[in-house]
Amino acid sequence: MMSHWAEIDENNKVIRVLVGDNNDPAGDEGYKWLIDNLGGRWIQTSYNSKIRYNYAGVGFTYDEENDAFIPLKPFPSWKLSKVTFTWLPPVPVPNDGKSYDWNEEILNWQESLRD
Repeated sequence: MMSHWAEIDENNKVIRVLVGDNNDPAGDEGYKWLIDNLGGRWIQTSYNSKIRYNYAGVGFTYDEENDAFIPLKPFPSWKLSKVTFTWLPPVPVPNDGKSYDWNEEILNWQESLRD
């Protein structure tokens, strides 16, 4: 069984994510190897987001109080959901089958030019 681990710095920013073997019954062999060989501070992350809300990525922040990995904020106007720990736009994306891109200047969605 494989486990995924995020190394975080002193500011709780993810600086790398590694995959480790997790074969011992206690489930901490991968963590022990990381500490013994690489040092640092490691927090387990889940590829399918079953723990800590989001799979960690470089640049994410680890929120200790909520035990959550928070992705980079895509736009200044977006707000963090305290339910999913993902960023939400101030206006929901239209659900009409078309593709849209967020326009921060007008704080709204515009039909995508890529289609």
